[in-house]
Amino acid sequence: MFDTILLAVDINDLKGAERPAETAVLLAKSHGAKLHVMNVVPDFGMAIVSSFFTSDHNSQIVSDAKTALESWATTLVDAPKDMVLHVDQGSVYEQVLAEAKKIRADVIVVGAHKSQLKDYLIGPNAARISRQAQQSVFVVR
Repeated sequence: MFDTILLAVDINDLKGAERPAETAVLLAKSHGAKLHVMNVVPDFGMAIVSSFFTSDHNSQIVSDAKTALESWATTLVDAPKDMVLHVDQGSVYEQVLAEAKKIRADVIVVGAHKSQLKDYLIGPNAARISRQAQQSVFVVR
Protein backbone atom coordinates (compact mmCIF):
# COMPACT_ATOMS: atom_id res chain seq x y z
CA MET A 1 0.00 0.00 0.00
CA PHE A 2 2.83 2.42 0.87
CA ASP A 3 5.99 2.55 -1.23
CA THR A 4 7.53 5.74 0.11
CA ILE A 5 7.24 7.07 3.66
CA LEU A 6 8.39 10.48 4.85
CA LEU A 7 9.13 10.91 8.55
CA ALA A 8 9.52 14.52 9.67
CA VAL A 9 11.40 14.99 12.94
CA ASP A 10 12.72 17.87 14.99
CA ILE A 11 16.30 17.10 15.98
CA ASN A 12 15.93 19.60 18.80
CA ASP A 13 13.20 17.41 20.32
CA LEU A 14 14.46 13.87 19.87
CA LYS A 15 12.38 12.60 22.79
CA GLY A 16 9.30 13.73 20.87
CA ALA A 17 10.57 12.00 17.74
CA GLU A 18 10.76 8.52 19.29
CA ARG A 19 7.16 7.39 18.80
CA PRO A 20 6.74 8.86 15.31
CA ALA A 21 10.02 7.15 14.33
CA GLU A 22 8.83 3.82 15.72
CA THR A 23 5.61 4.20 13.72
CA ALA A 24 7.43 5.11 10.51
CA VAL A 25 9.89 2.22 10.84
CA LEU A 26 7.03 -0.20 11.50
CA LEU A 27 5.13 1.08 8.46
CA ALA A 28 8.23 0.87 6.27
CA LYS A 29 8.97 -2.70 7.36
CA SER A 30 5.40 -3.94 7.07
CA HIS A 31 4.93 -2.43 3.60
CA GLY A 32 8.46 -2.93 2.29
CA ALA A 33 8.57 0.84 1.77
CA LYS A 34 11.46 3.23 1.34
CA LEU A 35 11.86 5.42 4.44
CA HIS A 36 12.89 9.06 4.14
CA VAL A 37 13.66 11.00 7.32
CA MET A 38 13.82 14.77 7.30
CA ASN A 39 14.52 17.68 9.58
CA VAL A 40 13.79 21.29 8.75
CA VAL A 41 16.02 24.07 10.00
CA PRO A 42 14.06 27.30 10.35
CA ASP A 43 15.21 30.23 8.26
CA PHE A 44 15.63 33.79 9.48
CA GLY A 45 12.19 34.88 8.31
CA MET A 46 13.15 38.43 7.40
CA ALA A 47 16.24 39.36 5.40
CA ILE A 48 17.22 42.07 7.85
CA VAL A 49 17.62 39.46 10.59
CA SER A 50 20.25 37.59 8.57
CA SER A 51 22.47 40.68 8.57
CA PHE A 52 23.19 40.07 12.26
CA PHE A 53 24.76 36.66 11.57
CA THR A 54 27.99 35.63 9.86
CA SER A 55 27.85 34.74 6.19
CA ASP A 56 28.42 31.04 6.87
CA HIS A 57 25.83 30.83 9.66
CA ASN A 58 23.16 29.16 7.47
CA SER A 59 25.52 26.56 6.06
CA GLN A 60 26.87 25.82 9.56
CA ILE A 61 23.37 25.32 10.98
CA VAL A 62 22.40 23.00 8.13
CA SER A 63 25.67 21.07 8.48
CA ASP A 64 25.14 20.68 12.24
CA ALA A 65 21.57 19.52 11.63
CA LYS A 66 22.76 16.92 9.11
CA THR A 67 25.32 15.60 11.57
CA ALA A 68 22.75 15.41 14.37
CA LEU A 69 20.19 13.70 12.12
CA GLU A 70 22.74 11.15 10.91
CA SER A 71 23.77 10.41 14.48
CA TRP A 72 20.18 10.04 15.65
CA ALA A 73 19.20 7.87 12.68
CA THR A 74 21.83 5.29 13.66
CA THR A 75 19.96 4.77 16.94
CA LEU A 76 16.68 3.80 15.27
CA VAL A 77 15.86 0.20 16.08
CA ASP A 78 15.10 -1.95 13.01
CA ALA A 79 15.44 1.02 10.66
CA PRO A 80 15.83 0.10 6.99
CA LYS A 81 19.46 0.14 5.86
CA ASP A 82 18.57 2.15 2.74
CA MET A 83 16.91 4.96 4.71
CA VAL A 84 17.41 8.40 3.11
CA LEU A 85 18.08 11.49 5.23
CA HIS A 86 17.13 15.04 4.26
CA VAL A 87 17.79 18.42 5.88
CA ASP A 88 15.98 21.41 4.44
CA GLN A 89 15.73 25.00 5.54
CA GLY A 90 12.64 27.19 5.69
CA SER A 91 9.11 26.91 6.99
CA VAL A 92 8.64 23.46 8.52
CA TYR A 93 5.26 22.60 7.04
CA GLU A 94 6.10 24.06 3.63
CA GLN A 95 9.37 22.12 3.42
CA VAL A 96 7.76 18.86 4.57
CA LEU A 97 5.02 19.19 1.96
CA ALA A 98 7.55 20.10 -0.75
CA GLU A 99 9.77 17.12 0.14
CA ALA A 100 6.75 14.79 0.20
CA LYS A 101 5.84 15.95 -3.30
CA LYS A 102 9.43 15.69 -4.54
CA ILE A 103 9.92 12.11 -3.36
CA ARG A 104 6.31 11.13 -4.14
CA ALA A 105 5.63 10.06 -0.57
CA ASP A 106 2.57 7.90 -0.05
CA VAL A 107 2.36 8.86 3.61
CA ILE A 108 3.86 11.44 5.94
CA VAL A 109 4.53 10.63 9.60
CA VAL A 110 4.82 13.54 12.03
CA GLY A 111 4.77 13.92 15.77
CA ALA A 112 2.39 16.06 17.75
CA HIS A 113 3.20 17.85 20.93
CA LYS A 114 0.94 18.99 23.71
CA SER A 115 -1.20 21.89 22.63
CA GLN A 116 -0.35 25.38 23.72
CA LEU A 117 -2.31 28.59 23.36
CA LYS A 118 -0.16 29.70 20.42
CA ASP A 119 -1.15 26.51 18.56
CA TYR A 120 -4.76 27.57 18.59
CA LEU A 121 -3.87 30.96 17.16
CA ILE A 122 -1.43 30.03 14.38
CA GLY A 123 -1.72 26.25 14.18
CA PRO A 124 1.09 23.74 14.76
CA ASN A 125 3.09 22.28 11.90
CA ALA A 126 1.45 18.86 12.25
CA ALA A 127 -2.00 20.40 11.80
CA ARG A 128 -0.90 22.40 8.77
CA ILE A 129 0.74 19.38 7.19
CA SER A 130 -2.31 17.19 7.74
CA ARG A 131 -4.67 19.83 6.35
CA GLN A 132 -2.65 20.56 3.22
CA ALA A 133 -1.00 17.25 2.35
CA GLN A 134 -2.09 15.37 -0.75
CA GLN A 135 -1.27 12.04 0.90
CA SER A 136 -2.23 10.35 4.15
CA VAL A 137 -0.66 11.77 7.30
CA PHE A 138 -0.06 9.88 10.51
CA VAL A 139 0.08 12.29 13.43
CA VAL A 140 1.62 10.39 16.34
CA ARG A 141 1.31 11.65 19.91
